[in-house]
Amino acid sequence: LNMIPYPICLFLLFTSQACCQSLRFTCFLLSSFSFSVQAKSKKTLARPGMKNIVLVEGVRTPFLMSGTTYADLMPHDLARAALLGLLHKTDLPRDAVDYIIYGTVIQEVKTSNIAREAALGAGFSDKIPAHTVTMACISSNQAMTSGRDIVSKDNGIRPTSMEQMGKLKAAFVKPHGTVTAANSSFLTDGASAVLIMSEEKAVAMGFKPKAYLRDFVYVSQDPKDQLLLGPTYSTPKVLERAGLSLNDIDVFEFHEAFAGQIMANLKAMDSDWFGQTYMGRKSKVGTPPMEKFNLWGGSLSLGHPFGATGCRLVTTVAHRLQKEGGQYGLVAACAAGGQGHAMVIEAYPQ
Repeated sequence: LNMIPYPICLFLLFTSQACCQSLRFTCFLLSSFSFSVQAKSKKTLARPGMKNIVLVEGVRTPFLMSGTTYADLMPHDLARAALLGLLHKTDLPRDAVDYIIYGTVIQEVKTSNIAREAALGAGFSDKIPAHTVTMACISSNQAMTSGRDIVSKDNGIRPTSMEQMGKLKAAFVKPHGTVTAANSSFLTDGASAVLIMSEEKAVAMGFKPKAYLRDFVYVSQDPKDQLLLGPTYSTPKVLERAGLSLNDIDVFEFHEAFAGQIMANLKAMDSDWFGQTYMGRKSKVGTPPMEKFNLWGGSLSLGHPFGATGCRLVTTVAHRLQKEGGQYGLVAACAAGGQGHAMVIEAYPQ
Protein backbone atom coordinates (compact mmCIF):
# COMPACT_ATOMS: atom_id res chain seq x y z
CA LEU A 1 0.00 0.00 0.00
CA ASN A 2 2.90 2.34 0.62
CA MET A 3 4.17 1.66 -2.90
CA ILE A 4 1.07 2.61 -4.92
CA PRO A 5 2.43 4.02 -8.20
CA TYR A 6 -0.38 6.51 -8.73
CA PRO A 7 0.16 9.67 -6.64
CA ILE A 8 -3.31 11.15 -6.44
CA CYS A 9 -5.98 8.68 -5.46
CA LEU A 10 -7.22 5.20 -6.07
CA PHE A 11 -10.62 3.56 -6.07
CA LEU A 12 -10.94 -0.02 -4.95
CA LEU A 13 -14.33 -1.32 -5.99
CA PHE A 14 -15.77 -4.66 -5.02
CA THR A 15 -18.98 -6.15 -6.36
CA SER A 16 -20.83 -9.40 -6.17
CA GLN A 17 -24.01 -10.80 -7.63
CA ALA A 18 -24.67 -14.40 -6.65
CA CYS A 19 -27.83 -14.98 -8.65
CA CYS A 20 -28.80 -16.47 -12.01
CA GLN A 21 -25.49 -15.47 -13.58
CA SER A 22 -23.64 -17.45 -10.86
CA LEU A 23 -21.24 -14.57 -10.32
CA ARG A 24 -18.89 -14.12 -7.41
CA PHE A 25 -16.69 -11.12 -6.79
CA THR A 26 -13.95 -10.63 -4.28
CA CYS A 27 -11.85 -7.88 -2.77
CA PHE A 28 -8.40 -6.91 -3.95
CA LEU A 29 -5.94 -5.50 -1.37
CA LEU A 30 -8.39 -5.31 0.85
CA SER A 31 -11.36 -10.60 6.24
CA SER A 32 -25.24 -4.55 19.52
CA PHE A 33 -23.69 -4.04 22.73
CA SER A 34 -21.05 -1.55 23.56
CA PHE A 35 -17.97 -1.60 25.71
CA SER A 36 -15.11 0.74 26.41
CA VAL A 37 -11.57 0.11 25.20
CA GLN A 38 -8.29 1.45 26.43
CA ALA A 39 -7.77 5.09 25.52
CA LYS A 40 -5.36 5.67 22.65
CA SER A 41 -1.88 5.77 24.11
CA LYS A 42 -0.15 3.26 21.85
CA LYS A 43 2.58 3.98 19.34
CA THR A 44 1.61 4.82 15.79
CA LEU A 45 2.57 2.43 12.99
CA ALA A 46 3.77 5.23 10.72
CA ARG A 47 7.16 4.46 9.17
CA PRO A 48 9.75 7.14 8.39
CA GLY A 49 10.16 7.79 4.69
CA MET A 50 6.99 5.91 3.71
CA LYS A 51 3.71 7.44 2.65
CA ASN A 52 0.69 6.99 4.88
CA ILE A 53 -2.19 5.45 2.92
CA VAL A 54 -5.62 6.33 4.29
CA LEU A 55 -9.18 5.10 3.93
CA VAL A 56 -11.21 8.21 3.13
CA GLU A 57 -14.66 6.68 2.80
CA GLY A 58 -16.43 3.40 2.17
CA VAL A 59 -19.96 2.64 1.00
CA ARG A 60 -22.07 -0.34 0.02
CA THR A 61 -25.43 -1.08 -1.48
CA PRO A 62 -27.91 -2.93 0.71
CA PHE A 63 -27.04 -6.63 0.76
CA LEU A 64 -29.98 -8.64 -0.57
CA MET A 65 -30.72 -12.33 -0.78
CA SER A 66 -29.77 -13.63 -4.20
CA GLY A 67 -32.48 -13.76 -6.80
CA THR A 68 -34.58 -10.98 -5.24
CA THR A 69 -34.60 -7.30 -6.22
CA TYR A 70 -31.17 -7.34 -7.86
CA ALA A 71 -31.88 -10.44 -9.96
CA ASP A 72 -32.13 -8.55 -13.26
CA LEU A 73 -28.98 -6.50 -12.75
CA MET A 74 -25.58 -7.24 -14.22
CA PRO A 75 -22.45 -7.03 -12.03
CA HIS A 76 -21.36 -3.73 -13.51
CA ASP A 77 -24.82 -2.30 -12.72
CA LEU A 78 -24.28 -2.98 -9.02
CA ALA A 79 -20.71 -1.74 -9.26
CA ARG A 80 -21.81 1.48 -10.93
CA ALA A 81 -24.38 2.09 -8.17
CA ALA A 82 -21.75 1.67 -5.44
CA LEU A 83 -19.35 3.93 -7.31
CA LEU A 84 -21.96 6.66 -7.77
CA GLY A 85 -22.84 6.37 -4.09
CA LEU A 86 -19.21 6.92 -3.15
CA LEU A 87 -18.93 9.95 -5.43
CA HIS A 88 -22.15 11.34 -3.98
CA LYS A 89 -20.93 10.91 -0.42
CA THR A 90 -17.46 12.39 -0.96
CA ASP A 91 -18.11 15.03 -3.66
CA LEU A 92 -14.89 13.78 -5.24
CA PRO A 93 -14.28 15.12 -8.76
CA ARG A 94 -14.19 12.26 -11.24
CA ASP A 95 -11.02 13.59 -12.83
CA ALA A 96 -9.15 13.25 -9.50
CA VAL A 97 -9.21 9.46 -9.76
CA ASP A 98 -6.05 7.83 -11.12
CA TYR A 99 -6.96 4.16 -11.27
CA ILE A 100 -9.88 1.80 -10.73
CA ILE A 101 -9.59 -1.84 -9.62
CA TYR A 102 -12.29 -4.50 -9.30
CA GLY A 103 -12.19 -8.09 -8.13
CA THR A 104 -14.09 -10.98 -9.65
CA VAL A 105 -14.28 -14.70 -8.95
CA ILE A 106 -16.28 -16.09 -11.86
CA GLN A 107 -16.22 -13.83 -14.90
CA GLU A 108 -19.57 -13.01 -16.50
CA VAL A 109 -19.31 -14.07 -20.15
CA LYS A 110 -21.34 -11.07 -21.32
CA THR A 111 -18.71 -8.65 -20.04
CA SER A 112 -14.94 -8.44 -20.11
CA ASN A 113 -13.25 -5.94 -17.79
CA ILE A 114 -15.81 -5.28 -15.02
CA ALA A 115 -13.80 -2.38 -13.62
CA ARG A 116 -13.66 -0.63 -16.98
CA GLU A 117 -17.36 -1.08 -17.76
CA ALA A 118 -18.45 0.14 -14.32
CA ALA A 119 -16.18 3.18 -14.55
CA LEU A 120 -17.45 4.21 -17.97
CA GLY A 121 -21.03 3.62 -16.85
CA ALA A 122 -20.48 5.92 -13.88
CA GLY A 123 -19.25 8.72 -16.09
CA PHE A 124 -15.51 8.49 -15.57
CA SER A 125 -13.13 9.60 -18.28
CA ASP A 126 -12.15 7.02 -20.85
CA LYS A 127 -8.56 8.03 -20.10
CA ILE A 128 -8.65 6.47 -16.59
CA PRO A 129 -7.23 2.92 -16.69
CA ALA A 130 -8.94 0.06 -14.87
CA HIS A 131 -8.35 -3.65 -14.39
CA THR A 132 -10.07 -6.65 -12.84
CA VAL A 133 -8.44 -9.32 -10.66
CA THR A 134 -9.43 -12.73 -9.28
CA MET A 135 -8.65 -14.18 -5.83
CA ALA A 136 -11.89 -15.64 -4.42
CA CYS A 137 -13.65 -14.33 -1.26
CA ILE A 138 -10.70 -12.41 0.03
CA SER A 139 -22.52 1.04 2.04
CA SER A 140 -23.76 2.49 -0.63
CA ASN A 141 -25.58 5.20 1.38
CA GLN A 142 -27.48 6.24 -1.68
CA ALA A 143 -30.77 4.49 -2.33
CA MET A 144 -30.45 2.10 -5.22
CA THR A 145 -33.08 1.30 -7.82
CA SER A 146 -33.46 -1.58 -10.18
CA GLY A 147 -35.77 0.45 -12.39
CA ARG A 148 -38.85 -0.68 -10.47
CA ASP A 149 -38.10 -0.79 -6.76
CA ILE A 150 -36.21 1.46 -4.35
CA VAL A 151 -33.83 -0.51 -2.12
CA SER A 152 -32.89 1.12 1.19
CA LYS A 153 -32.07 -1.72 3.58
CA ASP A 154 -30.73 -5.27 3.80
CA ASN A 155 -33.34 -8.01 3.46
CA GLY A 156 -31.43 -11.05 4.72
CA ILE A 157 -31.83 -10.44 8.46
CA ARG A 158 -34.80 -12.51 9.64
CA PRO A 159 -36.34 -12.92 13.11
CA THR A 160 -35.72 -16.41 14.46
CA SER A 161 -35.02 -18.35 17.65
CA MET A 162 -32.56 -20.98 18.82
CA GLU A 163 -35.40 -23.51 18.79
CA GLN A 164 -36.27 -22.78 15.15
CA MET A 165 -32.65 -22.92 14.04
CA GLY A 166 -32.13 -26.20 15.88
CA LYS A 167 -34.79 -27.89 13.75
CA LEU A 168 -33.04 -27.25 10.44
CA LYS A 169 -31.49 -30.18 8.60
CA ALA A 170 -27.82 -30.46 7.72
CA ALA A 171 -26.96 -28.98 4.33
CA PHE A 172 -24.04 -31.21 3.37
CA VAL A 173 -23.15 -34.23 5.52
CA LYS A 174 -26.49 -35.86 6.24
CA PRO A 175 -27.97 -36.57 8.67
CA HIS A 176 -25.35 -35.60 11.26
CA GLY A 177 -23.68 -32.56 9.68
CA THR A 178 -23.50 -29.29 11.59
CA VAL A 179 -23.75 -26.81 8.69
CA THR A 180 -27.32 -25.62 8.13
CA ALA A 181 -29.01 -22.68 6.43
CA ALA A 182 -29.16 -20.91 9.78
CA ASN A 183 -25.43 -20.98 10.55
CA SER A 184 -24.17 -20.25 7.03
CA SER A 185 -23.81 -16.95 5.22
CA PHE A 186 -26.64 -16.82 2.70
CA LEU A 187 -26.14 -16.28 -1.05
CA THR A 188 -26.14 -12.51 -1.37
CA ASP A 189 -26.23 -9.83 -4.06
CA GLY A 190 -24.59 -6.47 -3.40
CA ALA A 191 -21.72 -4.12 -4.09
CA SER A 192 -19.32 -1.93 -2.13
CA ALA A 193 -16.62 0.64 -2.82
CA VAL A 194 -13.87 2.41 -0.90
CA LEU A 195 -11.76 5.47 -1.66
CA ILE A 196 -8.10 5.33 -0.65
CA MET A 197 -5.24 7.74 -1.26
CA SER A 198 -2.13 9.11 0.37
CA GLU A 199 -2.69 11.08 3.57
CA GLU A 200 -0.97 14.08 2.00
CA LYS A 201 -3.40 14.13 -0.92
CA ALA A 202 -6.44 13.57 1.29
CA VAL A 203 -5.55 16.56 3.47
CA ALA A 204 -4.84 18.71 0.42
CA MET A 205 -8.28 17.87 -1.00
CA GLY A 206 -10.00 18.68 2.29
CA PHE A 207 -10.96 15.11 3.22
CA LYS A 208 -11.06 13.83 6.79
CA PRO A 209 -9.73 10.25 6.56
CA LYS A 210 -11.29 7.51 8.65
CA ALA A 211 -8.26 5.25 9.12
CA TYR A 212 -4.74 4.36 8.05
CA LEU A 213 -4.29 1.14 6.08
CA ARG A 214 -1.10 -0.29 7.56
CA ASP A 215 0.15 -3.84 7.03
CA PHE A 216 -1.47 -6.71 5.14
CA VAL A 217 -0.65 -10.29 4.17
CA TYR A 218 -2.00 -13.04 1.94
CA VAL A 219 -1.50 -16.69 2.84
CA SER A 220 -2.38 -20.11 1.46
CA GLN A 221 -2.36 -23.60 2.88
CA ASP A 222 -3.45 -27.15 1.99
CA PRO A 223 -7.19 -26.99 1.21
CA LYS A 224 -7.61 -30.69 1.98
CA ASP A 225 -7.75 -30.22 5.75
CA GLN A 226 -7.14 -26.47 6.22
CA LEU A 227 -9.56 -25.06 3.65
CA LEU A 228 -11.07 -22.12 5.57
CA LEU A 229 -8.36 -21.56 8.17
CA GLY A 230 -6.94 -18.48 6.47
CA PRO A 231 -7.50 -16.22 9.53
CA THR A 232 -5.50 -18.60 11.73
CA TYR A 233 -2.48 -18.39 9.42
CA SER A 234 -2.72 -14.75 8.39
CA THR A 235 -3.34 -13.18 11.81
CA PRO A 236 0.07 -13.93 13.41
CA LYS A 237 1.88 -12.99 10.20
CA VAL A 238 0.29 -9.56 9.90
CA LEU A 239 0.75 -8.87 13.62
CA GLU A 240 4.43 -9.74 13.31
CA ARG A 241 4.82 -7.41 10.34
CA ALA A 242 3.17 -4.60 12.27
CA GLY A 243 5.10 -5.27 15.47
CA LEU A 244 1.90 -5.84 17.42
CA SER A 245 0.34 -8.57 19.57
CA LEU A 246 -3.25 -9.73 19.91
CA ASN A 247 -3.50 -7.66 23.09
CA ASP A 248 -2.78 -4.49 21.10
CA ILE A 249 -5.83 -4.95 18.85
CA ASP A 250 -8.98 -3.09 19.91
CA VAL A 251 -11.33 -4.20 17.12
CA PHE A 252 -11.52 -7.57 15.36
CA GLU A 253 -13.59 -8.20 12.22
CA PHE A 254 -13.37 -11.76 10.85
CA HIS A 255 -15.31 -12.90 7.80
CA GLU A 256 -17.93 -15.50 8.75
CA ALA A 257 -18.41 -17.97 5.90
CA PHE A 258 -20.00 -20.48 8.27
CA ALA A 259 -20.39 -20.58 12.03
CA GLY A 260 -18.39 -23.82 11.95
CA GLN A 261 -15.58 -22.08 10.09
CA ILE A 262 -15.33 -19.41 12.80
CA MET A 263 -15.37 -22.07 15.52
CA ALA A 264 -12.66 -24.03 13.70
CA ASN A 265 -10.42 -20.96 13.43
CA LEU A 266 -10.89 -20.02 17.08
CA LYS A 267 -10.11 -23.59 18.13
CA ALA A 268 -7.01 -23.76 15.91
CA MET A 269 -5.78 -20.38 17.15
CA ASP A 270 -6.14 -21.61 20.74
CA SER A 271 -4.31 -24.91 20.15
CA ASP A 272 -0.62 -25.40 20.96
CA TRP A 273 -0.76 -28.70 19.03
CA PHE A 274 -2.08 -27.03 15.87
CA GLY A 275 0.44 -24.22 16.11
CA GLN A 276 3.32 -26.65 16.49
CA THR A 277 2.14 -29.31 14.01
CA TYR A 278 0.77 -27.21 11.17
CA MET A 279 2.29 -23.76 11.58
CA GLY A 280 5.79 -24.48 12.87
CA ARG A 281 5.22 -22.31 15.92
CA LYS A 282 6.39 -22.94 19.45
CA SER A 283 2.94 -22.26 20.84
CA LYS A 284 -0.59 -21.28 19.87
CA VAL A 285 -1.57 -18.05 18.15
CA GLY A 286 -4.14 -17.07 20.79
CA THR A 287 -7.77 -16.07 20.31
CA PRO A 288 -9.42 -12.66 19.98
CA PRO A 289 -11.46 -11.56 23.02
CA MET A 290 -15.13 -12.04 22.21
CA GLU A 291 -15.98 -8.59 23.60
CA LYS A 292 -13.99 -7.12 20.68
CA PHE A 293 -15.07 -9.58 17.98
CA ASN A 294 -17.58 -8.84 15.16
CA LEU A 295 -19.75 -6.71 17.44
CA TRP A 296 -21.85 -5.14 14.69
CA GLY A 297 -22.80 -8.39 13.00
CA GLY A 298 -20.91 -10.37 10.40
CA SER A 299 -21.45 -12.25 7.18
CA LEU A 300 -23.78 -14.76 8.84
CA SER A 301 -26.33 -12.07 9.68
CA LEU A 302 -25.65 -9.36 7.08
CA GLY A 303 -24.92 -11.57 4.09
CA HIS A 304 -21.85 -12.24 1.98
CA PRO A 305 -21.62 -10.93 -1.59
CA PHE A 306 -18.27 -12.59 -2.19
CA GLY A 307 -16.47 -9.57 -3.58
CA ALA A 308 -18.14 -6.91 -1.45
CA THR A 309 -17.40 -8.41 1.96
CA GLY A 310 -13.74 -7.38 2.20
CA CYS A 311 -14.70 -3.77 1.64
CA ARG A 312 -17.43 -4.02 4.28
CA LEU A 313 -15.01 -5.49 6.82
CA VAL A 314 -12.46 -2.69 6.37
CA THR A 315 -15.11 0.04 6.55
CA THR A 316 -16.67 -1.53 9.65
CA VAL A 317 -13.31 -1.61 11.42
CA ALA A 318 -12.75 2.07 10.62
CA HIS A 319 -16.18 3.03 11.96
CA ARG A 320 -15.85 0.89 15.07
CA LEU A 321 -12.46 2.39 15.92
CA GLN A 322 -14.00 5.86 15.71
CA LYS A 323 -17.06 4.96 17.78
CA GLU A 324 -15.32 2.82 20.41
CA GLY A 325 -12.17 4.90 20.80
CA GLY A 326 -9.71 2.17 19.83
CA GLN A 327 -6.48 2.59 17.91
CA TYR A 328 -5.81 -0.70 16.09
CA GLY A 329 -8.16 -2.97 14.19
CA LEU A 330 -7.59 -6.31 12.48
CA VAL A 331 -9.47 -7.74 9.50
CA ALA A 332 -9.11 -11.43 8.63
CA ALA A 333 -10.82 -13.62 6.06
CA CYS A 334 -10.68 -17.04 4.46
CA ALA A 335 -11.05 -17.69 0.73
CA ALA A 336 -11.64 -20.58 -1.63
CA GLY A 337 -8.71 -22.87 -2.35
CA GLY A 338 -7.17 -22.62 1.11
CA GLN A 339 -6.28 -18.93 0.90
CA GLY A 340 -6.47 -16.21 3.54
CA HIS A 341 -5.90 -12.52 4.18
CA ALA A 342 -5.37 -10.20 7.13
CA MET A 343 -4.89 -6.44 7.45
CA VAL A 344 -3.99 -4.09 10.30
CA ILE A 345 -5.85 -0.77 10.35
CA GLU A 346 -5.01 2.20 12.56
CA ALA A 347 -7.54 4.83 13.60
CA TYR A 348 -7.05 8.29 12.13
CA PRO A 349 -6.69 10.99 14.82
CA GLN A 350 -10.02 12.68 15.45
